[in-house]
Parts: sequence; structure tokens; C-alpha cells
Amino acid sequence: MKTSKISLVAALALSLTLGLAAASWARPGGGMGGGMMGGMNLTPDQAGKFFDLKEKFHNDTASVRKQMMIKHAELAALWKAEKPDQAAITAKQKEVNALRDQMQEKRTAFKLEAGKISPELAKGFGRGMRGGKGHGRGMGPDGCPMVGPGSGSAPTAPAPTAPAK
Repeated sequence: MKTSKISLVAALALSLTLGLAAASWARPGGGMGGGMMGGMNLTPDQAGKFFDLKEKFHNDTASVRKQMMIKHAELAALWKAEKPDQAAITAKQKEVNALRDQMQEKRTAFKLEAGKISPELAKGFGRGMRGGKGHGRGMGPDGCPMVGPGSGSAPTAPAPTAPAK
């Protein structure tokens, strides 16, 4: 019974997450902050250049994003171990952080290039526009989505029970 409740909750959470992700990608700009472009008054030429720049960024970062996804899965597995190994978790977090640093460098270059297309694009990044497809957002305190103490995915000690009399 307990397992079926957990499975039901996990399935509902997954459905909600996928539904929200689909809604994000369905909006103009493909979830890339492009929904804000409607108020930016870009010329057709600028809009085309920005689209091409976003596609180039997406393609150039594909391998790093793939590595990040793999490292996050490895980190999640380390957290789920019966006895999580702090040294292994810390080492894996460092690998994730190194990949995140690579993405940040690429994102900075992307933003600077976007600013060359239009000063409005450069200003847009200050209002929360993101250059990527939202990767790296919503990470837990341990650098991994939905993993770590208090997230429900790491083993926790059982709640204390009153001693039997």
C-alpha cells in the first residue's frame, strides 16, 4: 500500500513537471525568454539574427548540457545510496560545478553577441531573459534538481517512534 502511494505521488509529480515544461516550451520564443521579444521592437533582420544566435548557442552547448544531465543522474544515484559517500558526492558536485562554469562562460559570450544585434536585447537580459533553454535553473542546494536532504529523494532516518510498553 505504501509503495503504491509513493508511486502515485511520483507519477503525479512527474505529470505536473512535464506539463509545466511543455507549457514553457509552447510559448513564443521556445521557453528561451523570447516571449519578451514582442515588446522589444526588433527589426525582422535583428529577429532573424537573434534566432540564429540562439540556435547556435543551443547547438554549441548540447554536449555540455548532455554531460550535465549525466552528472546530475550520477549525483542523484550517489544521494540515493543506502549510506551516501560524502567524498564521492562532493567530487561529483565539483564535476557538475565545472560544467556549470563552462555553461556560464558560453552564456556570457551569447549575451554579449546578442547585445551586438540590438541594444534592446542586451537590456533584456537584465530583466531575466535567459540565453539558454532554461537549463541550470531550479537546482537544489546541492546542485542537483530534486536531490539532497529534504527533497524526498535522499534516504532519511526514520521518524522516532514511542517505545512499546
